[in-house]
Order: sequence, then structure tokens, then C-alpha cells
Amino acid sequence: MTLSIYVDGSGGSNSGYGFFVKETGESFYKGEPSITNNQAEYLAIITVLKKFLDHKDEISVYSDSKNTVSQLNHEYAINSPELRILAMEAWNLMGKYSNLSIRWIPRKENLAGKMLGS
Repeated sequence: MTLSIYVDGSGGSNSGYGFFVKETGESFYKGEPSITNNQAEYLAIITVLKKFLDHKDEISVYSDSKNTVSQLNHEYAINSPELRILAMEAWNLMGKYSNLSIRWIPRKENLAGKMLGS
């Protein structure tokens, strides 16, 4: 079974991140004070990559952060040292998957954003 996992994160005073699995309805949210939007997006993706490491079927991760998706897919450079550390962790985890894609979607299509109320 292919899993479609939607991630979202937000920075600022009410910062946090989470995910929603379309096929199972599983959801997760963690409040994380004092992080940026980009850090929240990375943490959401890293959380998914850690959680579903043993899943053998195809996984599609959807994010409305064009910046994060493009950085993880090696299309954009990463200038921030903090984000580079998070990207390295994500890439390390991504390398353990045989059937993984990380794709950008418009905000209005992000089921996690709807669930997380962002």
C-alpha cells in the first residue's frame, strides 16, 4: 500500500509541526517553541522519515514548503547552517528508503495544514 503523508510546520509564537496519513487517518502534532517555519517543515519531514522507516511500500511525502522540498531534492542551495544540519539528518534517513518521494503541493491541497489549523 502506498502511503500519502502530508506534513506541515509553522514557526513563531505558536510554532510546531506534524503530519497526517491520508490512507490511515493517523495524525501527529508536536508544539515546538521558538523555531522558524523552515525548521518546522524539516522537523515534520524528519519525524515522518523516522516513524515509517520499516514501511516497505511506496511513501509519498507532501509539503507546501517549496523551499524545503526543493532543498531536499537538491534543487535549491541551503545557506542556513541550522537548516543544513536538519537536511543532513533528512538525507541520511531518505537514503534508507527504496521507494520514497518528497513532493511540493499548494497550501490549499495540504491535508496536514487543514488538520493542524495553519
